[in-house]
Amino acid sequence: MKAMTTTTRLRLTICGLGLAACLGATGCQSSIGGQTLPSPYYIDDDVQYFPPGTEFKLSREAAAMKAYKAERELQQLTP
Repeated sequence: MKAMTTTTRLRLTICGLGLAACLGATGCQSSIGGQTLPSPYYIDDDVQYFPPGTEFKLSREAAAMKAYKAERELQQLTP
């Protein structure tokens, strides 16, 4: 067998370091079907909390319409 030359050994070392850097930069987190699946750091992530809100999202608009309707009925009753 032939012995490796210095330039060949240097090229292989640089390629190996480049491959290791690429693999280290990509991580393991992936997004599948709208879900973000865990990365190696998922235990350290902050927990997001969304407080429960009203089921009916247009409650202010419904209250305004109800007040308007009550005002219109009151105006129709008074001559």
